[in-house]
Amino acid sequence: MKITFLGTGTSTGVPMIACNCEVCSSFDSRDKRLRSSVLIQHNNKNIVIDCGPDFRQQMLTANVQSVDAILMTHGHRDHTGGIDDIRAYNFALKRDIDFYLNESTEEILLRHFDYAFDIHNKYPAKPRLKLNLIDDKPFIIDDIEIIPIKVMHGNMPVLGFRINDFTYITDANYISAAEKEKIKDSKVLVLNALRWYEHPSHFTAQEAISLAAEINADRTFFTHISHHLGLHAEVEKNKLPKNMCLAYDGLQIEL
Repeated sequence: MKITFLGTGTSTGVPMIACNCEVCSSFDSRDKRLRSSVLIQHNNKNIVIDCGPDFRQQMLTANVQSVDAILMTHGHRDHTGGIDDIRAYNFALKRDIDFYLNESTEEILLRHFDYAFDIHNKYPAKPRLKLNLIDDKPFIIDDIEIIPIKVMHGNMPVLGFRINDFTYITDANYISAAEKEKIKDSKVLVLNALRWYEHPSHFTAQEAISLAAEINADRTFFTHISHHLGLHAEVEKNKLPKNMCLAYDGLQIEL
């Protein structure tokens, strides 16, 4: 299984518009962060988690020629804003694209992208999505088992996902003991780590480090990073324990 980090930034991306801080002004490519998303390639299938406003750029950069499924963590725009660009895969693959999502995310998509689901709208170039409702029970995409992990993003329930020994959790600031059991024994864990000081709906970097130590995966990568976290090189060198790293756009790991 190969994992490619398509984006590792928070909702504003990094650099942030109209900001001249040292991170936003950095020439280090690892400090350039598109909105968070990841590509999982396994058993000749391409599975993407989330479809944010940078989706088109991410697919072109990673040269992704086909998508078999998109898993949605939740309905916030930085995770759904690229759905209109699904049209390109509709054209190329001549089929609808499978989305796996919970009921609350479905409600948001039906509202924000109503034209895509309007049966009276015969316009041929609208995005074609096949919505597959999921909850907290494991499900199968072909022969790949996906285990949803229920986490909280402030007051909003959000889904993380485990595929074999890989667990991906973004936009969370609380995980119950029962859901942590689903994560245990993961070889690779991905967690959001927004910044060093408190946020009402995201783990801080220190909270993410503490949770990662509790889970004790072989390797942990932090994502959904804001410019407030600091320069990639300095954080990597001085602030992270052994076997914990900052993810960056384009990073690839194999399991």
